[in-house]
Amino acid sequence: MFGKKAQPPIKSLIAHGSRVEGNLKFTEGLRVDGEVIGDVHALSEDASMLVISEAAVVQGEIQADHVIVNGVVRGAVFARELLELQPKARIEGDVSYRALEMHQGAVISGQLKPLEGAEGEEKPLLKLAANNL
Repeated sequence: MFGKKAQPPIKSLIAHGSRVEGNLKFTEGLRVDGEVIGDVHALSEDASMLVISEAAVVQGEIQADHVIVNGVVRGAVFARELLELQPKARIEGDVSYRALEMHQGAVISGQLKPLEGAEGEEKPLLKLAANNL
């Protein structure tokens, strides 16, 4: 999805020092630098991106097409397309994704679950270099 199309712009920000209590729905892009107590869901009509920065804390379920985490999430994570876990990411909950990129230092306390279709996709044939000797 994001390899062929431009990523949605970040149009909303929950700034450092801000605290939102309650569920939050957004379109296109959202960056969280503060604290959210509640679920954060992207509306699924258009492509969406959710960025949880290093200073951010989210206590609730998060859901978007492209999710980038470098802060703390206490709840389930659903990345409909791509989940990027940066080095300071801390997730306490189950994680569902179609594609996953995880940097050294990121921690998940929960189950990793590939979304339907991710397992059944045709994968390229790989050959071991040792077999070519």
